[in-house]
Amino acid sequence: MRVLHTADWHLGQRFISGHERTEEHRHFLEWLVETVREQRVEVLVIAGDIFDTGSPSNQALELYYSFLLNMRGTGCRDIVVVGGNHDSPATLNAPARLLRHLRVHVVGCVPECFEDQVLVLDDAAGKPGLVVCAVPFLRDRDVRLSVPGETAEEREARIKQGIADHYARLAAAEQVWQLKDLGLPVLATGHLYAAGAAPSDSERTIHVGNLGQITADHFPDVFDYVALGHLHRPQRVGGREHIRYSGSPIPLSFSEIGHPKEVLLLEFASGKLHTLETLEVPGTRRLIRFHGTLEEVMTGLQAYDNTGFLLPAWADVQIHSELTQLEVADALLKVIQELDRKQLEVLARRHFRLVKLRALGEEDTEEPLTRSLHDFTEREVFEQRLETESAEGRAELLRTFDELLESL
Repeated sequence: MRVLHTADWHLGQRFISGHERTEEHRHFLEWLVETVREQRVEVLVIAGDIFDTGSPSNQALELYYSFLLNMRGTGCRDIVVVGGNHDSPATLNAPARLLRHLRVHVVGCVPECFEDQVLVLDDAAGKPGLVVCAVPFLRDRDVRLSVPGETAEEREARIKQGIADHYARLAAAEQVWQLKDLGLPVLATGHLYAAGAAPSDSERTIHVGNLGQITADHFPDVFDYVALGHLHRPQRVGGREHIRYSGSPIPLSFSEIGHPKEVLLLEFASGKLHTLETLEVPGTRRLIRFHGTLEEVMTGLQAYDNTGFLLPAWADVQIHSELTQLEVADALLKVIQELDRKQLEVLARRHFRLVKLRALGEEDTEEPLTRSLHDFTEREVFEQRLETESAEGRAELLRTFDELLESL
């Protein structure tokens, strides 16, 4: 059985200043269809965050449904879709009964019948060939009950135990262990933040499993492979080859410039994972940073070569200068106006002014950078606000703020 694992598409994402990612996603999905066909993939697993928001645009929905339709022309028999923290369970689940007739299995949230998360997929001969424990993003209500007066530590422990219990309960399901005993491989999905994993700044904090509560040991041994989503950098969990994040197929922020973009091709044989191969996703748009002095940035912009990419690059510019913001803006504007928009477009501009501080009778000290408000994340602003609060209350206030940020 050949399986392909991908996640974190974020269809409909609006980048800085509302720039659409539609063309990048369209190229990726076209490539994915061809890859499924060429690699003779039999099962496609999408581990959450299909959409970037709970109310995806018509363009994003068109990309999703067109992709599912185009997959009918490949040899892929089944597609498994689970919801992520960005996805609306209602949006994903609405067409689930219809899509089931196309062998697209959608689990947008934990179903009322717990065992509905267990999918048994047939092989080419029409016999059971793979068990999938399709676990979506687990919300608070899925893994714990609120307890009045509980401390932050007690709450974290209850969440951690709730997620572990969820996977343990699936592993103990009669259908799962019976088919495992008959020699079928078992694959589980998840959309969470695992301990030791490396996030980028484009992932929203997940309060369920936040602070790296989930470890590789929380996934039962019955799972031959665990297909994870949420973190956009491809990586193993706890050094385990069979517990993986596939990462996002396109860079979703400038912090992901150095991350490889890939999908994972699995082959199961004799009831276990036989081979695992990474397939690089070809990039169609480059995200690039130009940080330095005004002269360094201007030289970099003028010398940039976009050869090998179908779409214009998007640039993040950060200038360190003793000049005023107006002087820097005037100099930079002249360069930007001369740029070929078919090759490069500057989306973000920041000016870190070098301020000289010197005590009387002393030599010049180091020149600190001053940051403006838009250079801070919402969380960083709140952390500074908490400096006036007592140390005891900061941790709980910060966790509450994370939950509020996630709900928004």
